Amino acid sequence: MVSQTIDVLKNELPLEQELVVLPEDVVTGLVLVDIINGFCTVGAGNLAPREPNRQISRTISESVRLARLFCDKKLPVMAFLDSHHPDKPEDPYPPHCIQGTDESNLVPALQWIQNETNVTIRRKDCYDGYLGSMEADGSNVFADWVKNNHIEAILVVGVCTDICVLDFVCSTLSVRNRGFLAPLKDVIVYSRACTTFDVPLHIATNNKGALPHPQELMHHIGLYMAKERGAKIANEVLFGALK
Repeated sequence: MVSQTIDVLKNELPLEQELVVLPEDVVTGLVLVDIINGFCTVGAGNLAPREPNRQISRTISESVRLARLFCDKKLPVMAFLDSHHPDKPEDPYPPHCIQGTDESNLVPALQWIQNETNVTIRRKDCYDGYLGSMEADGSNVFADWVKNNHIEAILVVGVCTDICVLDFVCSTLSVRNRGFLAPLKDVIVYSRACTTFDVPLHIATNNKGALPHPQELMHHIGLYMAKERGAKIANEVLFGALK
């Protein structure tokens, strides 16, 4: 039933993806969204996968590959880490990624980036990394990162496609459109390095307060809505000169 629904959805909402070439003469920043234990490591918390998941595994491996490339080229990287105060729940979700726990830390395969000089780590206590970058004095860590590094394009990867990734992309595009994020021009979402969680209907039905959240369906919707807001959706990303 779910596979039939996905087929119908993809026919009604076709998503055109593209090969994106990142020019060597343009500063592109990599944004890693919530690739942390609490969302990606089996059994790590209330919102972690209960068993190995192919889409999550691919997201991690592709994100590691890209992080290596960006670090080798000394290009700017920003990693958002979901990190909540225990007394401030994020409804409708159960407690997750509490500050000071391993849930809110990068997955083991990405922990090496914390020692890289071109990487900025930002812990956030909300879905949206842009809002989560706001400081008490009104400044914004992400906006300053873009401006200080003269970033013209960002490549966004991570978790969850339809929640934290989408919220961040939408806010960033809105701020860019208002002219507050110069010199940023392009927001690119790399679909093969994004993922979301999977709650089939039969599981949601048997858990009070749970909502069905079929993984492939919601992944597609998240990507479609990001494109609808003005993001480029890439199914392949390469570095090279524009022809």
